[in-house]
Amino acid sequence: MKNALYLKFVIAYLILGFIGFFTISTLGSTLVEHKLVDFSSSALYKEANAVANTHAAKYYNSQSSLNDIYDNLTTLSSYENSEIWLINPQGEILLNTSEDLNTQSPEKIINFDPASFNSGYYQIGHFFHRFADDTMSVLVPITLNFTTRGYIAIHQPMEHIYEERESVLQVVYILFLILFLITSSILVLLNYIIHRPLRKIITGVDEFASGNLKYNIPVNTEDEMGYLAASLNYMSDELDKMGDYQRKFVANVSHDFRSPLTSIKGYAEAILDGTIPPEMQEKYLNIVVFETERLNKLTRSLLTLNDMDAKGRMLDITAFDINGVIKNTVATFEGTCREKKISIELILAGQTLYVSADMGRIQQVLYNLLDNAIKFSPKDSTITIETTEKHDTVFVSVKDMGAGIPRSSLSKIWDRFYKLDTSRGKDRKGTGLGLAIVKEIINAHNQHINVISTEGVGTEFIFTLDKSKK
Repeated sequence: MKNALYLKFVIAYLILGFIGFFTISTLGSTLVEHKLVDFSSSALYKEANAVANTHAAKYYNSQSSLNDIYDNLTTLSSYENSEIWLINPQGEILLNTSEDLNTQSPEKIINFDPASFNSGYYQIGHFFHRFADDTMSVLVPITLNFTTRGYIAIHQPMEHIYEERESVLQVVYILFLILFLITSSILVLLNYIIHRPLRKIITGVDEFASGNLKYNIPVNTEDEMGYLAASLNYMSDELDKMGDYQRKFVANVSHDFRSPLTSIKGYAEAILDGTIPPEMQEKYLNIVVFETERLNKLTRSLLTLNDMDAKGRMLDITAFDINGVIKNTVATFEGTCREKKISIELILAGQTLYVSADMGRIQQVLYNLLDNAIKFSPKDSTITIETTEKHDTVFVSVKDMGAGIPRSSLSKIWDRFYKLDTSRGKDRKGTGLGLAIVKEIINAHNQHINVISTEGVGTEFIFTLDKSKK
């Protein structure tokens, strides 16, 4: 089954060779024969004209005897491998170079009719039933003083033309066979540059289908096959990474759901069975509420990411004032900032600054970045939010004075469920999805987000938006 394509090429090549051979033996044979007939008839006609205008004219002008003409034409016919006849208007053969000269009782051609040649100067046949085999006959009139005195007929057996035709075709057959054998190397080349790489690719696809996504197709050519193999290898790598990501995703979700559920179940059972006395129940009920809020926040984050993936990142693009959205978002954290004694400084470009984006999604980006900044900022510190514009692009910066992010973790902070150890210690409500959501939203807008962080100094997130033409 795997060799079916190559076998089809081989069969198609053999069929093509057979068609070529058949075409040469039929159409080629006919064309060669016609060409030889045209050439031979033209040569015979010229010879017959020359004989009629010289030897035959001298005979009828009584300048040469029939014997003299016979000797001359016999030599000529031997050279031309043909028969030359001198025929009178009554159809009597006065001279036939293939027979002895008979002047007493010449043979007569029955039903001799020169008009049967019509407008042609030659015929192929039996010449009024005088020949048993096909013969090419040329008939030229001998004219003196505008009177037809007789005819010169030159006959040549078609057997000679057939032999010459076969000789030509034999050369053509040999050339065709040589070309056929030379071009058959295309099959070897086809096997090397197409069939063998294709078999390797099929093997690779079978491996991928069986679940072996780590298999690498060993085709490295700089052509379409190499490109296909590289694309399939890339696809398998991405699927393998996706599989790893899904396994980690499920493990992380299970872990982040299991911990609060275990706490909720344990404290609820302890309250129900009386293990926790009534005077301490409020404390543990607050813990249950805390863990419930963790689950609620995690669920909302998962739904947000799923919503973006399911809808193909469809956005409701409108023109809105980014400065106004920043102010509204900051207002929602006023109580939290007051508790931690954190101040927020706004450095905004103008009273209004319109951008073209999905306002709800961008508000979510600002909320997540500001929530992170507050989470990692120490007491009595300042968070700076700044907007600037340059070349129809708006830059939004959220900068804190927190602990910073280690260099080794900078490339991982966008991964779903990734958390810094310091995050786990400072705020157990973190889901590890906030920055992943931010990255997805900014990418959906075809914009960029960068992070600059120094341990012990702070972190700054900067993202871009298109400035509105409004």
